[in-house]
Amino acid sequence: MTSHHAPTPPDRTIDALATEQVDPRHQGLDLAPTLEVMAAMNEAERQVPAAVAAVLPAIAAVVDAVADCLRAGGRLFYIGAGTSGRLGVLDAAECPPTFHTDPSLVQGIIAGGRTAMFDAVEGAEDSPDQGAQDVTAASVRAGDAVVGIAASGRTPYVLGALRAAREAGALTVGLACNTGSELGLVVDHALEVAVGPEVLAGSTRLKAGSATKQVLNMISTGVMIRLGKTYRNLMVDVSVTNAKLRDRAERLVMAVTGVDRAQASRALDESDLRVPVAALMIRHGLDRTGAEQALDQAGGVLRVALEQG
Repeated sequence: MTSHHAPTPPDRTIDALATEQVDPRHQGLDLAPTLEVMAAMNEAERQVPAAVAAVLPAIAAVVDAVADCLRAGGRLFYIGAGTSGRLGVLDAAECPPTFHTDPSLVQGIIAGGRTAMFDAVEGAEDSPDQGAQDVTAASVRAGDAVVGIAASGRTPYVLGALRAAREAGALTVGLACNTGSELGLVVDHALEVAVGPEVLAGSTRLKAGSATKQVLNMISTGVMIRLGKTYRNLMVDVSVTNAKLRDRAERLVMAVTGVDRAQASRALDESDLRVPVAALMIRHGLDRTGAEQALDQAGGVLRVALEQG
C-alpha cells in the first residue's frame, strides 16, 4: 500500500506520540505484586496481533513489492536504531539458515554498527547524515528494497537512510508504531502499527518491539514463499549446519518424496545437503547435476521442478 498521507508534516514532538503516552491503568506498576505486573504485560501483548491485523493489506503489498525486487536481482535491507535496528539485524541474520539465501540478499543495518547490537549506542540514532552514509556504504541501488524501522516513526538516522535510499532509486518501506508518522511521508509504502501506550511508558521494546518482530517475520517469510523457497508449508531450502537441522532435512526429504529415512539420508549426502536437490534426485531419478539443472530451470522453485518432471 503506497503511502497517501497528507503533505503537511506531523507533530514531531516526542510527547505527542502514542507510544510515549502514560497508560493511567498502570500508574501503580511499581507497587503492584509481581504476578499482577506479569498479568498487565501479558494483557497488553494481546493487543499486538489486532494492531498488526489492521495493516495486513499493507504488509501484503510490501511482500509482493519486495519479492518483485529480489526476483529481479535486488536485495532487501532493514535499517534502524536501538531495538528497531536489532530486530532488523535479527530477521536478516535468520534468512540464510532458514531459506538457504546468500547473506548479501537480506541485510540488516543498525545505527552505531555491530557494536550497537550488544551495547547501546544511543546517540547514533540522531544523525540523518550517518543514516545516509550507511546506505551509501552498503551500495544500495535501484532495484533494491529498504525497510526503515522506527517505533516512533521519527528517528533521524532512519529518515536520513530512507531519503538516501529513495534518491538511489530503491523501493522504500517505513515500519512505525505510530500513525501519521514522519516516516510515512518519505517512503513508497508505510506500515504503521498502532500499538498504543506501553505498560512501562515509553519502553518501545515491549508492545512496539513485539509488533515490529511480527511484521518483519511476515515480510521475510512472505517474500521467501513468493520466491519459491518453500514447498507446501515446508521450509525445504533449509541450510543443514548441525545435527538438529540434519534430522529436519531428512524428514523434509521423506515428506516430499515418501521414501524412508535411509534413502533420504543417502540422497542428502549425494545432493550436498540440499533438500530440494535430494527430492528431485529421488522423484525423477536424476543425479545431482541433473537435479541442480532442473531446479535452476524452474527458477529455484521446487514445486515447479517436481511438476515439470
